[in-house]
Amino acid sequence: MATDPSEYEKAMPIVATHLAKMERAVDRTRASHAGRPFKVVHQALAEALQDEGAQRVVPQVVEELARQISDAATGP
Repeated sequence: MATDPSEYEKAMPIVATHLAKMERAVDRTRASHAGRPFKVVHQALAEALQDEGAQRVVPQVVEELARQISDAATGP
């Protein structure tokens, strides 16, 4: 089924706004929780996403982001 190009144009600002909220939540969590245990990072990320109003994220994406933040080196 073909999609009307105008639907794409309408959706893109909504998608961009949601991605910006996700990015802020991930950046904030990375800055405060890099290298910490996965469960702690996962909880902090879930709270940050909630705070940003971006809680509608596929659970596997949240888990992967939390894993990457948890596995991150904490500095020099």
